Amino acid sequence: MATAAVEVAVDAPTGVVATDRPIHDQKHERGGSARARPFSSGLIHRSGPGYNLPMPPTPPARDTRPAIDRDHLVRYLDEYLAAHEGKDYGPNGLQVQGRGQIRRVVTGVSACLELFRKAREREADAIVVHHGIFWDWQSPRLTGMHYDRVAELLLHGVNLLAYHLPLDRHPKVGNNAVAARALGLEDLEPFGDAYGLPVGFRGRFPEPIPAGELVRRAGDFYGREPLAFTEGPDRVSTLGIISGGAQKELQTAIELRLDAFITGEVSEWVMNTARETRTHYLACGHYATEKCGIQAVGDLIHDRFGLEVEFIDIPNPV
Repeated sequence: MATAAVEVAVDAPTGVVATDRPIHDQKHERGGSARARPFSSGLIHRSGPGYNLPMPPTPPARDTRPAIDRDHLVRYLDEYLAAHEGKDYGPNGLQVQGRGQIRRVVTGVSACLELFRKAREREADAIVVHHGIFWDWQSPRLTGMHYDRVAELLLHGVNLLAYHLPLDRHPKVGNNAVAARALGLEDLEPFGDAYGLPVGFRGRFPEPIPAGELVRRAGDFYGREPLAFTEGPDRVSTLGIISGGAQKELQTAIELRLDAFITGEVSEWVMNTARETRTHYLACGHYATEKCGIQAVGDLIHDRFGLEVEFIDIPNPV
């Protein structure tokens, strides 16, 4: 039995073909031959022989979230943080290039595979960290752990930006300036040295505070109990702060006759040096002392560009 020809309709925007009634029903109505007719209205799916073609796909909803060009964001942060001033232990700025448009940003202290995977789960376009994945002391070979990290970023088009010493020394969003203001210091001045540039801040309390009060404030702000050597003066007037592993800068604090010094880590020799010079020493954790700066950068990105920003905390006891 011969099968009747079927009229074909082509949806111009989607290119999807639909069927209507057999062509011989219309073929001679206008004195013309059968031909495809374009249309822009919705298609009606019909069942039965000759009618089992798919419905057109629903177009994706337009993403109306604020977005920024990747290179624009990189230029802005590089300039704001003075990323290329002075030397560092690794490159600052864009370390791994991903997609060109950024709508959602994840921030964290240290780049690691766990952070990258959590950022992917949140569909982040960029990750901004304090500790990146490229350091002068590492092999440049993309093997093992290093390969896994880079592959995770490249396979999912995620950008990685890192700002190390620039985020320690910045006077507004830097780890040490943010902490100094939160702890109540005034008259802030640059303090310490890293490759010829100051890296921390020192200041003075409006009124001297008991040593125990300094320990309490530091614990509340950094979110962990400090390892404290508190055999300095009963009341603390001056304090120097350098986040991370800056225990060697205790000597600078002593030379400046500061009452107290805060950093992240501690070495064996510190206790006796602090005792014998009557300088309070608080080790508040490398990771803990470097959360506030990257969180402040996240707030900056959100306020400046309206992007979605989330800080992901991956606690480190060191």
